[in-house]
Amino acid sequence: MAVSRSKFKVRSGDTVVVIAGKQKGHTGRVVKVLPEKSQVVVEGLKVVKRHQKPVGDRPGGIVEKEMPVSISNVALWNEEEGRRVKVRFETRDGKKVRIDKKSGSVVESA
Repeated sequence: MAVSRSKFKVRSGDTVVVIAGKQKGHTGRVVKVLPEKSQVVVEGLKVVKRHQKPVGDRPGGIVEKEMPVSISNVALWNEEEGRRVKVRFETRDGKKVRIDKKSGSVVESA
C-alpha cells in the first residue's frame, strides 16, 4: 500500500502551541516530524517514563522521553506577536516559502 505524502505547514525547529488535548496551551519547539503517522515530537511535551534494560555500554534505568502528538493538535506560534499563525505557501524569488496569512510576512524556521 502506498503512503500518501501530505504537505505539512509545521517543520522541525518551529515553535508550536498545542490547541487540543491534555497539554492544551503549552508551547514548545518541534524536535521531529513523523510524516508517515502525521505526528510531531515537541520538546518538553507529553513526557513519559520508560524502563530500559542495559545494552552494551549504555546503563539501564528509568528514562524520560517525549511522545508524539498529532499534527492536527498543534499550530504554529509567533513569539513576537504572541499568537497562533495560519500559513499559506507562495513562490518568491523561485523559492517556496511559508507566508503568515494575517500579516503577509514570511515565516522563518528557527
